[in-house]
Amino acid sequence: MKHTDRQAADRGPSTTLGRADGWTFLREAVRDLRATGAVAPSGRALARTVTDPIRVRAPRPLSVLEAGAGTGAVTRALLPQLPRGSRLDIVEANPRFVARLHELLDAHPAPPARHIRVTVHQAYVEDLETEQRYDVIVSGLPLTNFTPDRVERIMARYLDLLHPGGTLSYFAYLGTRRARTLLASRAEVRRHAAVDAVTAAYRRRYATGRWTVLANLPPAHVWELRRPGATGEQAGARR
Repeated sequence: MKHTDRQAADRGPSTTLGRADGWTFLREAVRDLRATGAVAPSGRALARTVTDPIRVRAPRPLSVLEAGAGTGAVTRALLPQLPRGSRLDIVEANPRFVARLHELLDAHPAPPARHIRVTVHQAYVEDLETEQRYDVIVSGLPLTNFTPDRVERIMARYLDLLHPGGTLSYFAYLGTRRARTLLASRAEVRRHAAVDAVTAAYRRRYATGRWTVLANLPPAHVWELRRPGATGEQAGARR
């Protein structure tokens, strides 16, 4: 399994919309940090790394699911990479983030220019009602903030939603468990450890690579997991 570090410069959003997204994200973090997961949207280096599976699979049309899109930092990196004729389903539970996502999509040239079908679903991904299956799932959900049972439901749902051979790309911030060990209650430390055990079990079975993105606030690991193919193949290294 591949492990690499990425330290490319990350200048952050430069547009007015991007700055507004930052303030929206901060307000939601103050409102509910556990649900938001961070105090700032994903930086460009992290967004670029977590969307790598789309570049790998281009140029054929793809079906892509983005879960936990927030204000659209990863969406903004994802849209220009989608090949012509692709489908993108965006799942976000926070209604204020959903409003920002609609603003982003209304202003972005890629979907109409490339005949990309984009749908925003205000829902929790584990409750998403769809028969669609996806080539790539990109997850921005703060899994370490959830209960172990919910993380198990989410990870199982991700694998179910992937086509055989499809890729799940998700990130986890560095240092969260150590910080909770120092600052949180014993019950919170046990919850975090139990979540880590759930995600570690999925990685042992399905992981194909891990990348470290230091140029993000906070730094993060990006993991790629692959659903075995129709013939029962096991996960292999990234192409």
